[in-house]
Order: sequence, then structure tokens, then C-alpha cells
Amino acid sequence: MIKQLGFVFHGDRCIGCRSCELACRNEHYAQGGPQFRRITELKDGSFLSFSCNHCDSPECFRVCHNKAFTKRKDGIVQINPHLCDGCRECIKACPYGAPQYDLYKNKVDKCDLCLPRLQKGLLPACVTACHTGALEFADLDQIKVAGLQKQIKGFPDIRLTRPSIRFTPVSTRKRYWQK
Repeated sequence: MIKQLGFVFHGDRCIGCRSCELACRNEHYAQGGPQFRRITELKDGSFLSFSCNHCDSPECFRVCHNKAFTKRKDGIVQINPHLCDGCRECIKACPYGAPQYDLYKNKVDKCDLCLPRLQKGLLPACVTACHTGALEFADLDQIKVAGLQKQIKGFPDIRLTRPSIRFTPVSTRKRYWQK
């Protein structure tokens, strides 16, 4: 059975604490290097958590002249560091800023959905670290959450790449000083 593993992001739950960023960095590059997950604050005060979306039609895969990218049957998009020559075309092509250049290796690297953790039955580090439950890991073909959307305000256009992320709608936040 073919799966599409990916993320569900609950924007109403994200408080911008950056725990997911730190967990990702600690899992992959504790001593510096690329940052695979990033939190962005939107104009309305809500937050968006970005990483590789393991797209159905990944632009990184399409533009790589060395064919360094592969897409597994479970939907995980991987990069083979032995085939990457560091040209950075994939970085330019990705609308989500997922591939990152590693200055120390002179190669591009990206989120692998914490594949070594998944193989041990663990969740991705970013999901485990999210104490508000804003970030969830799921088989997107099987998930049953009411109101899931493929696009939300602040997220790049999905028509070309069809990213493997879903969102719950973000409601307008009322601050304690607002009536």
C-alpha cells in the first residue's frame, strides 16, 4: 500500500516557541549547519512552521541535473549526498525554502522526516518537541481530521508542487486587551 507521510499543522495551537526548530537542529546539526525547520510569524500575529513538505511533485527532484533526489513509496523525498554537487538549483526551485546549503560539506541537505527515528518507531523530532500539539505527523491518505485544508494564508502556492502538509484553519485571535 502506498502512503503519503507528512505533517498536519494546527495554526491555532502554535505559539511560536521554536521548540520544533531546536529539536530539528539538535537531531541533525547540533554543531551548526543548515536549519531544516523554521518558524515564521505572520502579519496577523499567528505563526507558521516550515520544513520540507515531501511534495507529491517536488521541484527539487525536477531541477536536479545529478538526479540526487528520490521519492520513496511512503512519500519521503530524500537527497543522496554522494550525487549532490552543491549547485544549489534545488534551493532556488523550492517555494518552501526546504533544501539548505551546508557550507561545511559543500552540499545541499534537507529534512528527511527523521527517517532514522521513524525506522525505530519514533516520531520526527520536531513533532515530539511540539508541546502544544501544533505539529502532527500522519499518513495524509489515512488521516481523518475535520476541516483540514491544503492551503492557508501565508503559505506559498501549492499548485505546482502539491506539498504533503495539511492545515487546520486558523481563527482570528483575540488578545486579552481587545474587546
